[in-house]
Amino acid sequence: MIRRSARRMTRQRKIVLEELRKVTSHPTADQLHQMVRRRLPGINIATVYRNLEILTDEGEVMKLDVAGTQRRFDGNALNHYHIRCSRCGRVDDVHMDVVDSLEEAAAKACAYTVLSHTVEFVGICPGCRDGN
Repeated sequence: MIRRSARRMTRQRKIVLEELRKVTSHPTADQLHQMVRRRLPGINIATVYRNLEILTDEGEVMKLDVAGTQRRFDGNALNHYHIRCSRCGRVDDVHMDVVDSLEEAAAKACAYTVLSHTVEFVGICPGCRDGN
């Protein structure tokens, strides 16, 4: 992960990061805005978006561009895998080791210098499967 020069951690940015790290639901910026407003009632959505972009650029959070859903954010910036429910769009972490050999195989199969990889599994979440 490439980090840009660290910026000063403003109070707003710190609260955005704290609220994001409290959950494992991979919220959208709008959902996170609602969470942050409990602590900072006057914060606007543009400020949340701006701070999420800065935190992403600095490697503090992960931006998830999962298929079929709005962009989501993850307070765990370490490389890990996700699974998305094809019915409701829920996104969860997949607790397994990252397969570094995928990068080696990709590098051998193309002329690119492979820097990293992301994997999104697609399935049906327990709530949808059980009809909840």
